Amino acid sequence: MSSTTDVAVIGGGAIGAAVAWRCAQRGLRVVVADPNPERGAWHTAAGMLAPVTELHYTETPLLHLGLAAAARMPELADELAEAAGTSIGYRASGTVAVAWDAADLAALRDLQGFATSLGLGATMLRAGELRALEPSLAPGLPGGLLAEGDHQVDPRALHAALCTAARREGVRFITGAAAVQLAAGVVTGITAGEHSVRAGVTVLAAGAWSGRVAGVPAAARPPVRPVAGQTLRLRGDVPLTRVVRGTVAGNPVYVVPRGDGRIVVGATSEEVGFTDQARAGAVYELLRDAQTLLPELGECSLDEVCTGLRPGSPDNAPLVGPSGVEGLVLATGHHRNGVLLADATATAVAQLLTQGSLPPEFMPFVPGRTRALAAEAVR
Repeated sequence: MSSTTDVAVIGGGAIGAAVAWRCAQRGLRVVVADPNPERGAWHTAAGMLAPVTELHYTETPLLHLGLAAAARMPELADELAEAAGTSIGYRASGTVAVAWDAADLAALRDLQGFATSLGLGATMLRAGELRALEPSLAPGLPGGLLAEGDHQVDPRALHAALCTAARREGVRFITGAAAVQLAAGVVTGITAGEHSVRAGVTVLAAGAWSGRVAGVPAAARPPVRPVAGQTLRLRGDVPLTRVVRGTVAGNPVYVVPRGDGRIVVGATSEEVGFTDQARAGAVYELLRDAQTLLPELGECSLDEVCTGLRPGSPDNAPLVGPSGVEGLVLATGHHRNGVLLADATATAVAQLLTQGSLPPEFMPFVPGRTRALAAEAVR
């Protein structure tokens, strides 16, 4: 079965579905290929929109990109509600980062100072203020940090809405492992199962598998690796209104309350290759640490254990833009920020394909920078 389209997207996760939708909105014909459209990193993700509480001191460009994406999320929620007829579970609840000991509290003070220097809202909380804000927290915690601008969505609802909106714009989804077609060094489309699709541009958005897609020339193969993460889904009556994050004896953990009584606990970060098998020890550690911060979680039922693979780049920042091979554009490497940056990435790719250039805020994330990083490492 052969066909012709303007854009072929390899990967139907949050990034790929968003790219397809935004491109179709601009009048482009789009085909999306994915071997397993019901699973992906989005299926495991908790959906925290956390540019402040995941802030690192060397990632200012990524911070500003995340802040802009988070600020646009209410608008995106409204747009998808109209385009797809469903909610994406957006909740402007804020995030509380709690300190386990004095060292954690000092680290949060440093983070608050850095956030404030960048003009971000972050408020230190004393122990009593922390318990008054979230009474379910364990007694004895020395304090915390309130990031009012760190919110959440439901990634599964977001993905479903993006796919529905894309289909309503005429996007065609096919199931199958895609391979890139080449002619005279130019990417001319894809094959997926029994389908052969000739495309003006192919967008590689296959997440952790982006570096393994068949047919991609070595010069354009993205240096992404799988970073496994496990999350748990609980159900119970725990009076929790905000996302809670903390580090218990050096182990990071977060708890994300949904609006329907579900609670997501996560997440591990493991460099174990392409395996999505749940590790019993990781499940135990997540439950142990989450209950240390919120003892009432021990009374919840365990609904699901889920493992996904995040796409990590050499600097754990996105790879978005021309691949260096004609006809191939990259949209991968988002690591922990795929849900947050899905629509921003899609809008940037759609602009590249229709106007010939990326938005300025995406210039720090062009794929060519990884070659410079590799060269620097050799030196």
